[in-house]
Amino acid sequence: MSDRRRAILEGAARVIARRGVRGLRVGELAAEAGVSTALIYYHFKDRTGILRHALAFIGDRADRYTGTAPGAGPGADTGTADADPRRLLERTLLLEFQDLPEVRENSTAWGELRAHAVFDPELREDLTAAGAAWVEEVAGLLGTLRPAAPAAAVTAAAERLTALLEGLSGRWLSGLAPLEHARELMRGAIGVEIGRLASLASQN
Repeated sequence: MSDRRRAILEGAARVIARRGVRGLRVGELAAEAGVSTALIYYHFKDRTGILRHALAFIGDRADRYTGTAPGAGPGADTGTADADPRRLLERTLLLEFQDLPEVRENSTAWGELRAHAVFDPELREDLTAAGAAWVEEVAGLLGTLRPAAPAAAVTAAAERLTALLEGLSGRWLSGLAPLEHARELMRGAIGVEIGRLASLASQN
């Protein structure tokens, strides 16, 4: 990705997080990214193109900070997580709860895009695909932990965990829940889902 294209997408994430999708204006985005409006249209054609690529950029950035963050992170140890499926699962989910500007911005922009998709069928398709990929990733980790559990139950558990994460993230970002409390609730939910899958696996 070129530096200017990245600057535009970073600027779009900032503007969406700050003003929402309806507040995204190409002129403001150009000023935020330090480029011309003509360059934005050259790379993304129109406002819909900006939104679709911004959504993909936000998803890719989340993959980077949940998959390669240095140090232990909240509740996971990257040194042993790759050898421990549960720690890898916890790392993937709990690193969405970091009090860092990039994480706050990413989570807020994702929430704004999700809310706007209610009224925008084109964006909804891209959001649905991104959400399905996220559920599939979490289901893959749960399936590694509980390989004998029914596939449908594993997918349902992944859907519940990702939905809970989105809700808890919104509560934390808006000040309705302290950060550590949100993390503890997420850890508890992970334990419940793993236990439920273990019980289902033992019945097979």
